[in-house]
Amino acid sequence: MRRAHRSALVVATVLLAPGLAVAQGGETSRAVAGGGISVPGWMGKIDPNEASRGQVLANSKLAAEGSALHVTTGPAAAYWNPANKAAGNYTVKATFTEPKYMNLNNHPHPYGVFIAGNDMGTDAQSYLYCAAYGSGKFIVRGFGPQPFQMNGGGEANAAVHKAASPGQPVTQEIALSVKGNKVECAINGTVVASYDKSALVAPGKLKSTDGVYGIRFSHNTEGTVSGLTVTKQ
Repeated sequence: MRRAHRSALVVATVLLAPGLAVAQGGETSRAVAGGGISVPGWMGKIDPNEASRGQVLANSKLAAEGSALHVTTGPAAAYWNPANKAAGNYTVKATFTEPKYMNLNNHPHPYGVFIAGNDMGTDAQSYLYCAAYGSGKFIVRGFGPQPFQMNGGGEANAAVHKAASPGQPVTQEIALSVKGNKVECAINGTVVASYDKSALVAPGKLKSTDGVYGIRFSHNTEGTVSGLTVTKQ
């Protein structure tokens, strides 16, 4: 009976999600209709774990919406314009709006800005991102030779806005700053995380805090991005 039960579960999984890659939390990364990048000059790359499951960049979508960027994922992805670079002391910030919280997923997913992008678009790319959830949490992670976490699976902070309920809008202003020997993440004007640069620029992590900046969205998430700017400190 147990063997038959396991077989039934496998068959049900295949029937319910043909051609879809299993993602975090048991959720699947869907393919977005009309996916791809339609914003001139912009590029993107999906996460390595998504690619290993057969996902491709065209399964997520980056489009212009007036002066804003409109992102709909599919597989988790980073997007950037190679002309957008920052060095020395600087702050990169943008405003993210999730118009319908959790409209494409069954649990909260994060989105935010990244800095320190090097070798972008290759298998050796590295960058650091700070991202917010509409549930009131935030996460700081990076990609180097391997993904690395700075605050585990994320943590709650009163500065992070919460959506009233699924389907309702929520907006976050997210900033990453390099200031001397510190790298800080601020959300809605409050510094929520600060790290010594030596904890980030290290073997297996970042090559430098200088590099390309851009945006990153987790899988099965939709939102708009406005005011992506860099300011020298």
